[in-house]
Amino acid sequence: MSDAHTEPNATTLCVQAGLEPTPSVTEPLAPPIWPAAAFAYPDLETMEAILAGEQPGFVYARYGAPNHVQLERALARLEGGEAAVVTASGMSAIAATLFALTSPGQRVVADIAVYRGTQLLLAHDLARFGVTVEFVDCGDHAAVERALASPARLLWVDTLTNPTLRVRDLPRLAELARAAGALLVVDNTFATPIHCRPLAWGATLVVHSTTKLIGGHHDASGGVVIGAVDLVESIRRQVIRFGGRGGAFDAWLIQRGLATLPLRAARSSASALDLATRLASHPAVRRVSYPGLADHPEHELARQLLAGGFGAVLAFELAGGEPAVRRFLRALRLVRFAETLGGTVTTVVHPATTSHRALAPGERHALGIADGLLRLSVGLEDPADLWRDLVQALAAAG
Repeated sequence: MSDAHTEPNATTLCVQAGLEPTPSVTEPLAPPIWPAAAFAYPDLETMEAILAGEQPGFVYARYGAPNHVQLERALARLEGGEAAVVTASGMSAIAATLFALTSPGQRVVADIAVYRGTQLLLAHDLARFGVTVEFVDCGDHAAVERALASPARLLWVDTLTNPTLRVRDLPRLAELARAAGALLVVDNTFATPIHCRPLAWGATLVVHSTTKLIGGHHDASGGVVIGAVDLVESIRRQVIRFGGRGGAFDAWLIQRGLATLPLRAARSSASALDLATRLASHPAVRRVSYPGLADHPEHELARQLLAGGFGAVLAFELAGGEPAVRRFLRALRLVRFAETLGGTVTTVVHPATTSHRALAPGERHALGIADGLLRLSVGLEDPADLWRDLVQALAAAG
């Protein structure tokens, strides 16, 4: 007698539980999490078609999984790009882009005020593989033009510089890059696609740390690169080789964050402008850098580039220098001292002793990072409560 229809034993039933499709004519209102590390093929022919790109399907989580694809589609549409590849972190997105698009003997021109992690990767890692890197002040367009007079593969800038909140003229930089035959890569983490879409201003590629404002809840790590299909696919291959994909749960959390991104961006930007305005008139504060303030050197440029607000992040300098900073940080009650930004909770960081601590004082000061400078990322708390906390901490700072 055949045992083809014999019920499997308990061990097999437990192992195989949930692998059968669940028929339904309805769809969930929330995307599911697909934590699978690998995917099964019905036959060899299907596997060959999937690997050849002739049929849609998933192979292995390092290559991409459903949650990655869903997030990529959403972010590409938000930024107005043809394609996107999501990664495990902002730095993995940056590293994959640099290593995919440069070769020994080529040059990269980068903003002197580029994100510190990017600066270290360029100066220490990319240079070891024979790529020449030149740092210039990308607010000085004549200096950029001189740097691009020698052939360059990439021009790399941030929309808003970290931590000094200077605004880069993306249309002009795109024009200079295009004339020199270079690709313009823009880190748009601070602005998000809600406030700025660099591809619309002429950028070739956009990168984000989705850990920050896009994810927005301090609970997921990720990055993304967005642009034309051919470039993104080249970067995707680098991500796969590097093993830089990230997990399905992080991708799912970041996609969940997208649902409230416009609301969070509007709220944080409004609160940041309110706090920046108040801080600018406080006697313990030497200066405030926020693009939404009329006295910011690139305020008019920010009004042109940024829509719906000026971002969640501002910088301010305490008149009492580092000793005042230490007293200020100890006195805070609601604002958290943490090396992150863009989440629901308001955070503050002291760049001179964190991200830029390895630089000599003269080097920091040349970048506009004074000993008393603090970077404030404004979350979703009531701005009146945040202001009360800042006021009492400023009083303690002396």
